[in-house]
Amino acid sequence: MSYVFDASLPIAIGCDHAGLEYKTAIAKWLTEKGFAIKDFGTYSADSVDYPDFAHPTSLSVETGEAAFGILLCGSANGVAITANKHQGIRAGLCWQNDVAQLARMHNNANIICIPARFVALPLAQQMIELFMNTPSEGGRHANRVEKIACK
Repeated sequence: MSYVFDASLPIAIGCDHAGLEYKTAIAKWLTEKGFAIKDFGTYSADSVDYPDFAHPTSLSVETGEAAFGILLCGSANGVAITANKHQGIRAGLCWQNDVAQLARMHNNANIICIPARFVALPLAQQMIELFMNTPSEGGRHANRVEKIACK
């Protein structure tokens, strides 16, 4: 299978307590597929603050240390808002396959944010697979994406 991200780089992943179960399962699933994972936590079910994990995950994508990122929390709103504070990040909150594909096609998203309390794990894995395999369309969308960052 051909991926649109650099498969030689690790995939950054992070979550809060609500996303821990999915993060663990997704990291294992991706490792079994041969991908390297950079896990930014959390590592326990104790209540934590999502920015503490979303910022380092985002920074690793922003600096090119990771191919792309996966962030999980209960609604995915908190991690998406946090990730999008980084200039080089375009984090898309995804809850169905079409949304994950469009986040890549139209917005050239480089982090997928998944609401662990609202999607089943198999759907989360499908969305990640689509995200990894969908190229940005560029064209008229590239002009819009260029206008996202504050300069």
